[in-house]
Parts: sequence; C-alpha cells; structure tokens
Amino acid sequence: MSRENAYATLRVERDGPVATVVLARPDVRNAFDDAMIAELTAAFAGLSAEDGVRAVVLTGEGKTFCAGADVHWMRKAAGYSREENREDARKMARMLRTIDVCSRPVIGKIRGAAIGGGVGLAAVCDIAIASRETVFSLAEVKLGILPAAISPYVLRAIGARLARDYFLTGDRFDAEEARRIGLLHAAVEDAELDAAVERKIDSLLTSGPEAVAAAKKLIDTVSGMDIDAAFPATAEAIADRRASEEGKEGLTAFLEKRRPRWSGSR
Repeated sequence: MSRENAYATLRVERDGPVATVVLARPDVRNAFDDAMIAELTAAFAGLSAEDGVRAVVLTGEGKTFCAGADVHWMRKAAGYSREENREDARKMARMLRTIDVCSRPVIGKIRGAAIGGGVGLAAVCDIAIASRETVFSLAEVKLGILPAAISPYVLRAIGARLARDYFLTGDRFDAEEARRIGLLHAAVEDAELDAAVERKIDSLLTSGPEAVAAAKKLIDTVSGMDIDAAFPATAEAIADRRASEEGKEGLTAFLEKRRPRWSGSR
C-alpha cells in the first residue's frame, strides 16, 4: 500500500484501484477545522479525477471516526463577523458536496463516534458501514447552533420526520438505530468492520467504472423528480450507456459468458 503525505490533517493511501482517505487528527478525535475542510475538498476533487481509482474509503485514525467541529476552531469562529461565518459555512458545504459528487464510489468505514459534522460525513458516503459500538449524535443544538451545512445530506438519508427528533434533541443513538433510520447501510461487529468494507469494495470492482459514475449522477439527477419529469433524463442515460464502449463490453462479456475487462483488476 502506498501512502501520500501531501496533507497535514489527512492521509491518502493507495492499494491498487482503492484509495483510502484517513482523517488524521486522533489527538482531537478527528474533529475538523478549516484546514481539514480545505484538505478534504482538495483530496476528493483530486481522487474524483485520478486515473485508476475505482473506489474511495473514508475513515478515521484511532478510535473515533469524527467528533465534529474542533472546539478551538469553533472558539475562533465565535469572533467572526456574519460574513466570515457565512464564508466558513460555504467552505463546509463545498467540501460535503465535493465528496457527495465524487465520481468514484465512497465507502464510509465508521467506528467509535460520529458527532455533528461526523454524521454529515457519514451521510455523504455512498455506502456507510459502522461498527455496532459506534455512537451518533446531531449535537449542534446543545451548543445553540444548527446542523445546517450537513442538513441536505442527513435529511436525504433519514427523512424530515426523524430529523425533527434528532436535530431538535441532539440525542445520541447507536449504530443499529442509524442503520434502521437509513444513515447506515450496515452495522457490524467491530472485528468484522474491515472485512465488511472489503466485501463491498470487491463487489464494486466487478461493476463497470464508468457505469458506477453514471449511476451516481443518475441518482443525483432523478431523486426528487416525478416520473414524467424524470423520463428524458433516464432515456438519455440508458442510451448513452448502451452506446458506450464499456456498455458494449459488458453485454458482450455476458453473452460470451466471461468476465468483463474491468472486473477483478485488484
């Protein structure tokens, strides 16, 4: 496994077609600040465009995935003007959206705790898997603030009705509850977390990489549309895929009862 050390708050590691982005501030439970927000934005923008990357794992160093915002950064932000706070929020929103639209599938490997913005990071992952011991909380209201930047992604995952509970109370909930309400795709024993993520990666590597990127874009485009409004976008999407070289290769491989060229490249 190769390691890239261009970042101060992250590690980016490569293992063949799989990149792992590790939040690397374990001394503060991987809480994010303005530096980490900028570096996450840059890292995911780069991986989205990097040849050979087929999947990205997002995880945290040490015992905690992400404890939300760094208290020292929050203390500094308390002295910001309204416009400075607005620009800070825009940077956070851009970071989340950059991860959300990354052309490679993003798998969250989550353990320990995901608090506040950590819940937002879980919500922007395409597939989120956590150890059963993980604790979650949208605790911003306990500090008199709001989970504003993360709200579109958390609402997309759990819906407005459940958000009325967790946004307003800041109550903690466990991984099984996070799975039940849609924030997680799976909750497993901690000893099984690595294997569960590896199985999902192996499955993704059997899918056409261009089709995976197109599927992410299709979901983003069609979500929220009614069926009639979605029709043109869906027709164009399938026509493009069927006419593509990857689509032709996939169909030919199926008919010839062989694996497509992209499969099993790890």
